[in-house]
Amino acid sequence: MSKAKIGSVSALYFAVMMALSGCDKTAEAPKASSENQNAATATAIAEHSAVEAVLARVTNSKLTNLSTRKVSDEKPEWYEVDVRDGKAEISGNSDAAMAYGAYQFLREQGALSVSWEGNRVDLPASFADFDGEPVATPFNQRAYLNVCAYGYTTPWWNWDRWEQEIDWMALHGVNNPVAMEGQEYVWQALWREFNVSDDELSSYFSGPAFTPWQRMGNIEGHAGPLPQSWIDKKHDLQKKILARMDELGMKPVVPAFSGYVPKAFVELFPDAKIYEMPPWSGFERETYWLDPADPLFNKVAKRFIEIYSETYGEQEYYLSDAFNEMLPPVSEETRYEDLASYGKRIYQSIEQASPEATWVMQGWMFGADEEFWDLPSIEAFLRDVPDAKSMIHDIGNDRYHVWQRTEGFKGKPWIFGFIHNYGGSDPVYADFGDYVEQLDVVTHSENKGALSGFGVFPEGINNNSVAYEFLFDLPWEAQPDMQSWVAEYTNARYGKTSPELLAAWDKLIDGVYSVRYWTTRWWEGSAGAYVLFKRPDYKLTAFSGNPGDLASLDAGIEQLLAVADEYKDAPLFVYDLVDMTKQSVSLHADLKLQAAIQAYQNKEFEKGDALVTEITDLVTRLDALMGWHQETLHSWLSDASAYGESAEESAFFITNARQQITQWGGSSLKDYASKAWQGMYADFYLPRWTQYLTAYRDAMQQGKTFDDEAQQQALIKWEREWIEQSDIPALDKPENPVSLVSELMATIKADGNR
Repeated sequence: MSKAKIGSVSALYFAVMMALSGCDKTAEAPKASSENQNAATATAIAEHSAVEAVLARVTNSKLTNLSTRKVSDEKPEWYEVDVRDGKAEISGNSDAAMAYGAYQFLREQGALSVSWEGNRVDLPASFADFDGEPVATPFNQRAYLNVCAYGYTTPWWNWDRWEQEIDWMALHGVNNPVAMEGQEYVWQALWREFNVSDDELSSYFSGPAFTPWQRMGNIEGHAGPLPQSWIDKKHDLQKKILARMDELGMKPVVPAFSGYVPKAFVELFPDAKIYEMPPWSGFERETYWLDPADPLFNKVAKRFIEIYSETYGEQEYYLSDAFNEMLPPVSEETRYEDLASYGKRIYQSIEQASPEATWVMQGWMFGADEEFWDLPSIEAFLRDVPDAKSMIHDIGNDRYHVWQRTEGFKGKPWIFGFIHNYGGSDPVYADFGDYVEQLDVVTHSENKGALSGFGVFPEGINNNSVAYEFLFDLPWEAQPDMQSWVAEYTNARYGKTSPELLAAWDKLIDGVYSVRYWTTRWWEGSAGAYVLFKRPDYKLTAFSGNPGDLASLDAGIEQLLAVADEYKDAPLFVYDLVDMTKQSVSLHADLKLQAAIQAYQNKEFEKGDALVTEITDLVTRLDALMGWHQETLHSWLSDASAYGESAEESAFFITNARQQITQWGGSSLKDYASKAWQGMYADFYLPRWTQYLTAYRDAMQQGKTFDDEAQQQALIKWEREWIEQSDIPALDKPENPVSLVSELMATIKADGNR
């Protein structure tokens, strides 16, 4: 049972207000409305505050019974909700606080749920009068997004999608988002000033799905070139993004120069002190890092910020990560002096161009490369950086606890947070209890140092939205009652709740929402959310199993099915039911795959063949079911294609998109961005395994030594051919997903009884 859980959520049913005014309005994914509705909403937005404009957009309503009032004071951020004569007023001392307060109030009323899967809106004609009290947060910053999300999720986003995301941020209290779009426009202008030609830049920039790692110095020229149309679109987007964030009082984190330069720059400045950095994560191509002590470093760094400011306006928070999964070049004799110099000079390179700026760095490197970053090394690197002008994003507390090892980063302001999502991969998991427990530990620790904020830093989004709903509540309520929280969440998301529904959620919490980190996404150097998603290998019989409680998950799904008829008009209930089924069927397929390999090893060919038949049946039917979800191979490739300005560009973007979710690049990252999508189950993962198992069975039956290396090369060739396809598979949305779920779970139950 989850550590934050007290009793069962179903026991709280009668504490939930069920008599909501008005009838439920069907949830819909955000979409364009009619011209008249758009005109009315636009008029309403123009007349409202920035926060009211957010609410008008997400509800497509004029909001005649809700208003906001901003108060100027120096207190920690707070909001208050009061209702007079049926009309709600949300007051507060920041837009972020008021937006969060309005959303929290509407969720409590069962009137609004906003998620990546869609919004449910049921605004009553009036609210019950009451006098509220101020609700404050001790966290000055509520940060959001990982630099990697700009590769795994946003490479094909347009303004409509970004506007939805910024609205989502506002409603969840975010005020310090990581905003990385549009920087290639600046890099291009910068390198041209240093006489790097456009042809040389063409071979330098990586493709659109891989730009985050180019920016961090991990790779160079991978899966490129980067079309000018993409650079220009992102330039226009970033202007709109930053303008909207500014309207909402957000303080975005934007890029700064960290030292990585094109190979052509190295050739242009042969006397500069530039290090050839070892290839990253199995790549063959090195990158180049300019020593901050070289005079050129300050020149380049200053011009980057100057050009960025000229292009997008002056900013306050600048992210510069020189050593993201890249080890600093230091000598044994002067290790700590070298690190201190690097830290001091990187800060100074930002300060010279923007004296009031704050240098932001990710604390990820201190955890991911902890063998290098011992405490004396971290202390040396941070030693000469002014406390008031630095900020550390300690993003990975679902894996590492860097803040404890560094005693709260020795006085540097820092943000405590979780990544949760890695690679945009989408197994269903979270750990409500762990989030609460960790936050309690850090806020009460004598070694928390200058803890300043709370953040959630996913590498990809559009999945597990309940985790983010819960996490962004914690800055305002650090010790939520899980019974109340789940009851309120389901009531707002589905339009109603019941003891039976909450009993099902008890099982789901045990089954999938008590998992801190999806540990088996890496196994023996092989990535992939499930065994099914990993490149086939007969040694996977030794795989010890995925985290979570599959029996509880299956029980929860059965209980959801038992009440499904009552929620047939609640699209988000159906969406969640499909999501849970995806998880269950994938895990059962994993077990069958291992059993099939073992059967062939034991020369039990009839048993192995039967298992392969069962796997094929389950995975094919699951692929059909997944057409219900918002993201599919069809949607990913369609969005990529639509970004192109020509047929040639569209085909290139499709290839880029296919490569990222499969081979990625290098020798280590295959399937790191695996996806549980329609089109991937039946057209990539299943045929890949079928090809391997057929070859393995033949070798076992013929008594031959299985040539695994030859088969791996055959798989790589097959994957490459799949990547180079330019077609977009059609979307096949099931008419009756609940029926498909019922049939799949019946099959699983029958298999288990054999």
